[in-house]
Amino acid sequence: MDEFSLYRKPKPSLYEISPARTNRHFTWMIIAFILAFGTIAGKLVLYGSGVFKSEARVRIQLLKPTKGRPDIVDRNGEVLATDIKKYSVYVEVNKLIERDRAARLLAQVLPGHTNQMKLLVEFESGRNFFWVARNISEEERERVFRLGLPGVVLEKENRRFYPNGRLAAHILGSTDIDNRGTAGFEKYIDSTGIRDVEQFGLAVDAESLTPFQLSIDMRVQHALRDELVKGIAKYKAIAGSGIIYDVTTGEIIALASYPDFDPNITGEAQKGENINRAMVGVYEMGSTFKALNTAMALESGKMTINSAFDTKEGQMTFGKHTIHEYHGTGRRLTIPEIFLHSSNLGSAKMALLAGTKAQQDFLRKMGILDKVQTELPETQAPLTPRHWGDVATVTISFGHGISVSALSCVKAIGALVNGGRLIEPTFLKRSAQEAQDKAPIVIKPETSEALRFVMRLNAEQGTAKGAVVPGYFIGGKTGTAEKVVRGIYRKDQMLTTFMAITPADKPRYLYFVILDEPKGIPETHNLATSSWNAGAVTGKLLERTAPMLLPPMLAAPEDPFPTMVKWNAWGAKKS
Repeated sequence: MDEFSLYRKPKPSLYEISPARTNRHFTWMIIAFILAFGTIAGKLVLYGSGVFKSEARVRIQLLKPTKGRPDIVDRNGEVLATDIKKYSVYVEVNKLIERDRAARLLAQVLPGHTNQMKLLVEFESGRNFFWVARNISEEERERVFRLGLPGVVLEKENRRFYPNGRLAAHILGSTDIDNRGTAGFEKYIDSTGIRDVEQFGLAVDAESLTPFQLSIDMRVQHALRDELVKGIAKYKAIAGSGIIYDVTTGEIIALASYPDFDPNITGEAQKGENINRAMVGVYEMGSTFKALNTAMALESGKMTINSAFDTKEGQMTFGKHTIHEYHGTGRRLTIPEIFLHSSNLGSAKMALLAGTKAQQDFLRKMGILDKVQTELPETQAPLTPRHWGDVATVTISFGHGISVSALSCVKAIGALVNGGRLIEPTFLKRSAQEAQDKAPIVIKPETSEALRFVMRLNAEQGTAKGAVVPGYFIGGKTGTAEKVVRGIYRKDQMLTTFMAITPADKPRYLYFVILDEPKGIPETHNLATSSWNAGAVTGKLLERTAPMLLPPMLAAPEDPFPTMVKWNAWGAKKS
């Protein structure tokens, strides 16, 4: 050993790793992971933004995912929508041997789907993959199979099938040729993430998916559509809609709009005439809005159930606007009488006493000024006055000057009669407890009882008598509104509405029916107001469906409205 050996740095062993080298390795590994995950994240963003949409579509088609959809069933487990297997035909052009012959033979066996010239153009387009025909019949599949053409492939696909045809079409919605939801509840299903799984070529087996159970009762749904179609035909209306709603759970038991469509026919749901008029259509509801006006007046604290207003003059004038009574009484009316006689003047004076701000605040609290949100994507915001002054306050009090959807009305009126809870409507089955846990109280219990009282009074002595069904304690209200055409109210074009509750003392179900432009017929003495048509349709509907939903009463309740001061139609206290 020389004198400097103690100061020389020993050479590292091949099996030893210095700390500096270790740190460098970890650094490079971290960088590699960051780059890898960054690339994956970038791809996901690009897929989501549609940059690779066409490329992804081709890959998915070649991977042939099952594209299964869960069944949809009603509240009793009856199947409303399910997947069935159908065959489609596609071509891989690079595998074709004789293109002219393939085009000629395919056109011969699939005459309703394609033709020889169209196929030849596709063969020369530069694309290697294209569909020849989708969802072909068994006979057509057999003919294509017997051709035995290389490059012509029969693909088994899932196709959505609706066994009840048009029944509940606006609720269920529809799917497109690729089995993707395009409207209604089918579109809602896609928003739950099922399509995201398929986007990356992962097969989904429909049999393994839990069915969606709706709140709809198909027995009741059938009766609603049937009576609606009959009523539209009888009273020569151009359209109509109806809803049956559970005011304790927010469940929609039935909803129908007519004209409707067959969801088994692709594209029918998107036609303008087939809109969901119960949710997308917004209308001036006429006197059914007086239920909201009555509740608003009582909630304002400026009036009680015993308050009375003079209607002797028969009309009110605001500048260029004159408000008339439809059936004037020429005397002073109490609040129950204003509701019973559907007094425009009485309703207007109630609204003016409460004030414009009170009216706006109340309607906003009841959800009337907002879109109703449900599982269905189809919905429409209300049309409200640009200038909400005294004239608007007066006209809104009796259902003019503001246009809302039927479901928006149903939601608000449900809160008026169920004790005061504003429950969000749903097309999914749920319990009363689940609904009420999230439902704010928007009116006092006494106000709710007052509304039930006046609706029952109207069924006993007023315009809702036509909807009374033996064995059921029913309340109701009519509404007739002239339609606005090019800014002018037309007396010969009306929208008639009718709402009913049962049992009136403790409501469970709310019925709401609309007829668009019904006509007078000899049976109605050529009158076309609500009690003669929408009210009659609701009466038939109650007669058919109430026994499905509730047991009949053997006798009317002894004291159904215990905290109300009882008034008869002429304002005298009942004994």
